[in-house]
Amino acid sequence: MAAESARGRRQPWILLSPSLATISFLLIIPMMFIVVYSFWLRTATGADQVGFYLDNWQEVLTDRYYRDILFQTFQIAFYTTVICALVGYIPAYFVANTRMRSKTLLLLMLMLPFWISYIIRTMSWINILGSSGAINTFLIWTGAIDSPISMLYNQTTVILGLVHYLLPFMILNIYVSLDGIEKNLTEAAQSLGCNGWQAFREVTLPLSFPGLAAGSLLCFVLASGTYITPLVLGGPRDAMFANLVFEAIVTQLNWPLGSALSLVLLALLGVLVAVYSRYLGVDQIAKSFR
Repeated sequence: MAAESARGRRQPWILLSPSLATISFLLIIPMMFIVVYSFWLRTATGADQVGFYLDNWQEVLTDRYYRDILFQTFQIAFYTTVICALVGYIPAYFVANTRMRSKTLLLLMLMLPFWISYIIRTMSWINILGSSGAINTFLIWTGAIDSPISMLYNQTTVILGLVHYLLPFMILNIYVSLDGIEKNLTEAAQSLGCNGWQAFREVTLPLSFPGLAAGSLLCFVLASGTYITPLVLGGPRDAMFANLVFEAIVTQLNWPLGSALSLVLLALLGVLVAVYSRYLGVDQIAKSFR
């Protein structure tokens, strides 16, 4: 009996061992290397000095330059998330409630952007907004302007590129939430005297908040950690925090400083996710509509 009991206790761990080994090999061990690297020191000769130094952390945490870039990163991510939520709810609602037979086709069209490289999708905006792009060419052809308008390499184009990248994530999350709502709940609300808008506000919108909250959290985290979009569409003043990590590791080959920067961003996003789940989670949002 004792042997069978011990075998029963070990069985879940045996079944979980492939997943635990994969997570350890691909996530935990690399993260430990990054933590160790962050305490090394980059010398003037270009070599990494092994040891336990706080110089990188002191530079990252005390230099106002990094704080300003971090604030700008979260600001851009917030604007992107808000725009994705406002723009993405309408198509998600349409797809979830459409009576068209081609509903599967609509979902396929939503997933088409994932089949195209993120870099290609980002660089396509250069052909649209550039000096010789589609918009400037059309405006010059119609006589509306005499010379090209500068529309690239600013914070607005960075947000535009991030919305283009993240909007499908928001739409799919909201769609899954809306599709799970029983249709007879809206009909019951209307039978009790609610008009269409009241039924949406009192029934559909609160019940769709799990998808909206999940999509917002996903968009914010992905926007905060991106570096391709500001690198391609932004100017020198529109860098985001991930660009600093890229610059330190790839350009300067300063792995210790890049490791400290990446850990700071990871820690702050982790805190934001924890606070969001604790105080602004789905259950808390849903309660405010009751």
